[in-house]
Amino acid sequence: MSNAGRGSAQKLRVLGSLAGAALLTALWFLWLLWGAPGGVPAPRRMLTILIWHWPFTDQPPQLPSNTCSSYGLAHCCLSTDRSLLASADAVVFHHRELQTRRARLPLAERPEGQPWVWASMESPSHMRGLGRLRGVFNWVLSYRRDSDIFVPYGLLEPREGPAPPLPAKSGVAAWVVSNFQARQRRVKLYRQLALHLPVDVFGRANRRPLCTSCLLPTVSRYLFYLAFENSQHLDYITEKFWRNALAAGAVPVVLGPPRATYEAFVPPDAFVHVDDFGSAHELAAFLMGMNESQYRGYFAWRDRLRVRLLDGWQERFCAICARYPHLSRDQVYEDLQGWFQA
Repeated sequence: MSNAGRGSAQKLRVLGSLAGAALLTALWFLWLLWGAPGGVPAPRRMLTILIWHWPFTDQPPQLPSNTCSSYGLAHCCLSTDRSLLASADAVVFHHRELQTRRARLPLAERPEGQPWVWASMESPSHMRGLGRLRGVFNWVLSYRRDSDIFVPYGLLEPREGPAPPLPAKSGVAAWVVSNFQARQRRVKLYRQLALHLPVDVFGRANRRPLCTSCLLPTVSRYLFYLAFENSQHLDYITEKFWRNALAAGAVPVVLGPPRATYEAFVPPDAFVHVDDFGSAHELAAFLMGMNESQYRGYFAWRDRLRVRLLDGWQERFCAICARYPHLSRDQVYEDLQGWFQA
């Protein structure tokens, strides 16, 4: 095939991928608001979702009655009032608090037929205590696409108006990391990569912490961001990819699930996957050898799409109401550990 032919084929593949990413976003919203294909609109009666213990804190946020309205779910009420246990339409338990025993399951007071939801956005590598939860939960809320309530860390949605210009670049690669352990695959890869590629490391692990408002402006000055997940599991793509890289305007260099998983969410030319290279040296050579035109090609998606971060627990819990009428109350996870760690 001629160079022109190859270029045309590549353009068609990218355009197809952009359309696919937009379609995935649209389907995700329809899935939330209308349920599975062939489903019907959610009933109009008010649903009350009880959050037994708010994730990672003993001081839950204020939850006004219109909390879920901002996500298009007016007939959904979130509450942390445990006195509503007997009447709540569903009860959500976040695993970290169950794992640390800051929260306990009210099994003796559970109303018959009440759906209980197990929620976690963490990696299976950092889970303990799943074995004692056999036969307890009806539904799962997580980043996994096969969850009953699927809530990814982010997605691409159609852009309205022109894309903002890319931030000016003054560095090659950045990595923000707090949990730095020699046994981790990402640490081993970083050490190999740093021999051939300038990488500035930020975060508690390097005693260079970044405040919340400082992270994106700092990373945006770099060409590449090492979006290395702390462990590699099914569908586990976190804010390291969505916020730290894509939203910051840096090309993600990803270590996580296989390339096909990323391509289910974003175009294939929106990231660099470490598995595409035989060695860290080969990866570094590819990154350092990129010209400006090739580099800007990784942002072609920005003309039509933009990043939407789904990092708030309010939105995640409101999604339960969208899925509620389409989920079976008879379903029970008899082996939650086996399912989640598969």
